[in-house]
This record gives sequence, structure tokens and C-alpha cells, in this order.
Amino acid sequence: MTDTATAAPAPAPAAEKHKPGWLGAVTDYGPIVLFFAVYKYYSPEDRSSMVGEIAAVVKGTIAFMIGAVAAFGISLFKFRRVSPMLWLTTAMILFFGGLTVWTQDPAWISHKPTVVYVFGATMLLGGYLRGKALLKVLLGAAFEGLDDDGWMKLSRNWGLFFIALAVINEVLANRDWFTFDQWLKAKLWLFLPLSFAFTFAHMPMLLRHGLASEDKDEAEAITPHE
Repeated sequence: MTDTATAAPAPAPAAEKHKPGWLGAVTDYGPIVLFFAVYKYYSPEDRSSMVGEIAAVVKGTIAFMIGAVAAFGISLFKFRRVSPMLWLTTAMILFFGGLTVWTQDPAWISHKPTVVYVFGATMLLGGYLRGKALLKVLLGAAFEGLDDDGWMKLSRNWGLFFIALAVINEVLANRDWFTFDQWLKAKLWLFLPLSFAFTFAHMPMLLRHGLASEDKDEAEAITPHE
């Protein structure tokens, strides 16, 4: 007869790992898509109408702010966590969005990404120079099996990439060269493809540094964004 009193307890089941999947993409990019849709819907047919243009930007900005708060709430409710990057971007959207609505000046929301990118680059490259991979902290996500050297290389490369995005955004935000509409289109058709291409290009390096093959899709879904 087995002595149940002295039997070792069964190991507790491992905690289920929640992967963001399509919902994570919605919380990441939903607000900017909503901004674009509302702005385009209210844009005046006469693009020389500054009053109509500013009104469309303000309405799009309000939608952007609502979308950002909704994305924050979804992340908190569904994933039971909010990454430091999402905390930062939500705060920046509300701050610069509020300034845009208050001053009726689209320049505030145009320069917001630059502030986020410069902050991210400073954090990542500063940590890299001190021998710390702050990308893991900034994103609040760890890829299963990725070693410290892999995290260091990824932090360095994303820091440099953020600098490049900051420069591109400042060029596009210059109203002497590009319109607000052109800047907004670049957010969808330039910045997002660049970010996904950048992330995908790192897959061989991440796999060499121990990234578990089952986490490959998750790693590809996490891209630098603001």
C-alpha cells in the first residue's frame, strides 16, 4: 500500500504563457490607424482650407487619445500587465494630443514620435554603454531562451534604429517640406514597414542566441513603435 502521507506533492502546472497575437497588434497600432481614419474622414475637400484642416487634425487627435486609452485598458485587462513602453507612449499621446487640441496646432502631435524615439534611444544606448540590456525592461517582454549577448545586441541595434526614426520623423514633420497629410501617410506606409523589416532582419541573430523557435512569431510581432 502506498504511503500517501509521505508522497511528494505533484508539481504545480506551469503558468500559461499569454502571447499577444492579433490583439497585441491592435493595441500597438490601433490608435494610429484610428487617427488616420478619423482625420481622412473629416479632411476638407479644399486642402487649402486651414480651418477645415486643423479641425480634422483635432478630431483625429481626440480619436487617437481615446484609442490610446482603450489600448492601455485592453492590455491591462487581457494581459494583466502594461509594458513600460506602452506606459510611455500612452502618456506622450495624452500630453502632446492635449496640447494639439488646446493650441489647435498640429505641430505638437507631429513631433511627439521624435520625443519617444529620442527617449528610447537614450535609454537603450545608455544601458548598452553600461553593459545593461534595457530593451527587456522597456518592452516588458522576454523572448524564451534569448541569452544576454542577444539582448545586448538587440538593445544596441534598436537604439540606433530609434535615432534613425527620430531623424526621419523630424524631416517629415517640417511643414516647409511636407504636409501634415504626407506625414500621417508616412506613419502607416513608411514607419510601420521599416519597423517590421527591421525586426524580421534580426530573426537569424535571435535564433543563434537561443530564441526558442516557438517564440519566433511573437518576436516578429514586437516591433519598435511609438
